[in-house]
Amino acid sequence: MAISRLFLHTKSAFRSVVYVLALSIGLTLSGCGGDIASTEPAYATAARPQIDQLLADTLTSGAVVFVQAPSGNWLTSFGTAVRGTDTPIPTNAHFRVGSVTKTWTGTVILQLVEEGKLSLSDPVSKYIANVPNGNAITIEQLLSMRSGLYNYTANLAFNQTLDSEPNKVWTTGEMLNIAFTNPVYFAPGAGFSYSNTNTVLLGLIIEQLTGMSAADAMKARLFEPLGLTHTFLPPQNDTSLPAPSPHGYQWGTNAETATSEALSPERQAAARNGSLQPTDVTTASTSWAWTAGSGISTVTELAAYVQRMVGGGYLNADMQAKRLASCTPVQPSNPNSASYCLGLAKFGTFYGHTGEIPGFNTFMGYDPTTQTTIVTWATSAESPDGHAPANEIAQILMKELSKAAEVPNETRP
Repeated sequence: MAISRLFLHTKSAFRSVVYVLALSIGLTLSGCGGDIASTEPAYATAARPQIDQLLADTLTSGAVVFVQAPSGNWLTSFGTAVRGTDTPIPTNAHFRVGSVTKTWTGTVILQLVEEGKLSLSDPVSKYIANVPNGNAITIEQLLSMRSGLYNYTANLAFNQTLDSEPNKVWTTGEMLNIAFTNPVYFAPGAGFSYSNTNTVLLGLIIEQLTGMSAADAMKARLFEPLGLTHTFLPPQNDTSLPAPSPHGYQWGTNAETATSEALSPERQAAARNGSLQPTDVTTASTSWAWTAGSGISTVTELAAYVQRMVGGGYLNADMQAKRLASCTPVQPSNPNSASYCLGLAKFGTFYGHTGEIPGFNTFMGYDPTTQTTIVTWATSAESPDGHAPANEIAQILMKELSKAAEVPNETRP
């Protein structure tokens, strides 16, 4: 069982292979578990060796885990901040959240809908000209990935440029030009296809309607109200990660992973025997991801954000209910498949998102019924054989938390 990947990769195209989240989390407890425990909960003790093995198997140098659950809280790091060293990753380290950024963009858009500044039924052409099918694509379809617009990050020439010019500062005009000069995938509303183009357009609409940068709008509306001082959308020309931070690594090139997560069998073998080493992409430009994926945060701040985003506080009750009820399985024939909603995703009982951007993989999820939060991140987006380490760590945690929930209260220490 695995967390669906098909809408989670910031850089590459919608994948043809679908991984289904068949794990049902049947927790029957309540509460967030209080402060971080000084000793590991039982689920953490069970998960730790599995996570160690996963990182070894996926050739991932490090990861950070944060769980708030009725059966106890857990905050810890694994591995090393820099390959080839024994330097641990501080649990308050900054990291790139990738497509988790889309939830920030979506939340601000829904706030603007509440304020009457736009409508979910508005055509995108009302705000941005020259969008293919712009008169028929609605704001709601941009949020739910049902616009049919070409995903500019799937373009081979684009990925080749990422490889040859890793420090290039991309403009939104350049991104959208790639999207608009390629054929649409389908008519608006006729299907689901994950496209970063949708969220870049939403970012531009935020700037148009608020009169401020998307970064400033997110800061004022989402982060400052929670006192989140380490969560932000960086300037397009700023490639730094604030200290403390680990190094992020990428196996292979952007071009060779543009349409497949895995490297070729030969390249995988080279990674295993050490003749292929990953590239340090810690300070490569993420300007090309912008409001679709260039955000930065820390594990505990991201947990606070997802709790409010899912549990309530950013939107009024009606809009919040509409957002959570909008989740539609990406495989219509399989109701247990991961779902996509209005600017967020759903995995089993957890609402949130994942993110993959060169150097980092993130999972962020909150179950509002059990008040359980899982945030994980790792220092590579993918392993040589295409596994997303943070997503798989989250899967391990869900399994062990489910076991913990089945233990009767009176038998717990």
